Parts: sequence; C-alpha cells; structure tokens
Amino acid sequence: MDLRTLDDTRELARRLLRQAPGGSLLVMSGPLGAGKTTLTRFLVEELGSEADVSSPTYTLVHEYPTPQGVVVHIDAYRLPDAAALEHLGLDETLERARLVVVEWGTGLLPAYPEALWLELERRGEARRATLRDGSGRPLGWSA
Repeated sequence: MDLRTLDDTRELARRLLRQAPGGSLLVMSGPLGAGKTTLTRFLVEELGSEADVSSPTYTLVHEYPTPQGVVVHIDAYRLPDAAALEHLGLDETLERARLVVVEWGTGLLPAYPEALWLELERRGEARRATLRDGSGRPLGWSA
C-alpha cells in the first residue's frame, strides 16, 4: 500500500485493525522517519482514544487506554534481543491488550509466527507499507 498522505496512513490503520483481532501483536520495521509512531497514533485514534501518542524510545513502553482495550506501544530499538522483550512480560501483555505494537521488533517474529509484520519503506516523499505474517509471507489487505 502506498502512503502519500496522512489520510493514506489513517486508512492503513483502519485496514490493520480489521486484520488484527484482540490480543494481536503488530511488529513494525522501517527506517527512522518512516511513520511508525504516526501510524500508532492513528491506530489508537481509530480505537476511539484521544490519548497523546509519542515514541516510547526512552521509556520503552507506553500504554494507551481505548474503549476497545489498551494499546501497548513498545520501542525495542535499545533492547539487546527479543528475549529481553519476552522477559518484560510480552505474553501477559498480549493477553490483556487489544493490540501490542512493537517498533524495531523483528527479532520477535520467530517466536510469534501469528504476529502481523508491517514493513515501512521510504520512497522519496512517499512511503510504502507491506504487511506480512510472522514468517514473512505477504498478506493481502482487507477491504
């Protein structure tokens, strides 16, 4: 999916939520400035929250209450490996959350094949989003 405007990113959030049942893990990868935190803000808004979404780079984890359940936003960039995130209680978090979004979390994919993996790429002024399952197989978008 091509992302040329913020409206395109909001539509991506809607599509992702249709494909992500409660307790889903969404792993996002992409370079700095690709729109990972902006997309998380739209996911939270689409779930009915007006929370102020910001990057959890220094705190590692932010939680945002929504009418449909909590969205947990994790930045794994500074973590040494996937085991560190699992040690922080990822399985328990998945059980209680509507959605867990992990930026820089591709190291989790072998242990969570049911995860959704969103790759964001910058292409000049535009961006490209590719949705995959935890094994790397491309997934289609819901209508």
